[in-house]
Amino acid sequence: MQPFAYNENGQLSIEELEIAPLARQHGTPLYLYSRQAIEQNWLQFDGAARFNHRCCYAVKANPNLAILNLLAKLGAGFDIVSGGELARVLEAGGSADKVIFSGTGKSREEIDYALDAGIGCFNVESTQELTRIAERAAHKQQTAPVTLRLNPDIDAETHPYITTGKKHNKFGIPNNELESLIQLCLEHPHLELRGLSCHIGSQLTSVSPFIHAFETLLQLYDELASEGIELPWLNLGGGLGVRYHKETPPAPAEYMQAIAERLGERRVKIIFEPGRSIVANAGLLIARVEYIKNNGLQNFAITNAAMNDLLRPALYQAYQPIIPLSRDNDSPLATYDVVGPICESGDFLGKDRELSITQDDLLAICGSGAYGFSMSSNYNSRCRAAEVMVDGQQSHLIRAREQQSDLWRGESMLP
Repeated sequence: MQPFAYNENGQLSIEELEIAPLARQHGTPLYLYSRQAIEQNWLQFDGAARFNHRCCYAVKANPNLAILNLLAKLGAGFDIVSGGELARVLEAGGSADKVIFSGTGKSREEIDYALDAGIGCFNVESTQELTRIAERAAHKQQTAPVTLRLNPDIDAETHPYITTGKKHNKFGIPNNELESLIQLCLEHPHLELRGLSCHIGSQLTSVSPFIHAFETLLQLYDELASEGIELPWLNLGGGLGVRYHKETPPAPAEYMQAIAERLGERRVKIIFEPGRSIVANAGLLIARVEYIKNNGLQNFAITNAAMNDLLRPALYQAYQPIIPLSRDNDSPLATYDVVGPICESGDFLGKDRELSITQDDLLAICGSGAYGFSMSSNYNSRCRAAEVMVDGQQSHLIRAREQQSDLWRGESMLP
């Protein structure tokens, strides 16, 4: 859903609140999220599956405790890729037994932490990782639940930095190693094989790559079933895209219908790991125009938000809509590169945007709820933004703005 719109006064609002007063109250750059949008996106995705399933929110998309707590209350499981993300889920009230631990580089300490917490499953990416998990489980006299993540060599038709299921990617187990790893899981007294998984990429705007990957999983599932090996899970990962600009991603209902048709009468539980589709369009980044500059060739709108606040445009050349908070502006329409104050030529939020703006105007960078704050940094010793959740006519500060003293917390000078 789209949680923001211009009201009758020409002011951009999120749910029932005008945004400009929130920007004055909390300062900018400022991340704003809609509780209603997050809840509705989750319920729409989870409710679209009319078969045995579990949806595990991908924490990497946005790990704020308030968002994790909100989703935990809705019954969500969680997809994590680090011990830190597991700690966040537990702090937010999530259940460890509903957590899938993915990622290619799990340390011994992270594996031990997850075993002690009662992790739902480790998503295994390599032979060495499976061996390590088995060793740690044996050391603790526990049984580690695992799924084996395949690399199906499928083109996800997305940006090369966020495709994860091709042969040249670091993710997943090559086909020639799979049989031996299945055998190890079945024979090892401290491993329990829960299923097979794959994740082919992010921001997918077509059902076909998902179906191709799912059919690969189903073929292996059926082969194992014919040998008497009944797997309880198949994990299809995440990656369902959202509309930032001109994309036309499938609705969750269309996606689930296609899965249901291929699943047929099989009784296996299907795991999904949505992230972007839950939070991306539920969030905005609010920035102030500090300067308008023309260098004789083009116009620049220099804002107080930068690539350290929102990395996607610089990293992926990603397009995110940029709109003014007020329609009541007599400034002439012009084409701008919307940039930040970071000392990098790649520091931009949008290029060639037609805007009617002037100095000190406020802008909203839309679609910033996913991979916005979660990828932010302190580059150029910039404090990270505040985060606010809007709930109807109320707003809640869910992360205070960093202070300059936070920038060197933990550092010390030589004696």
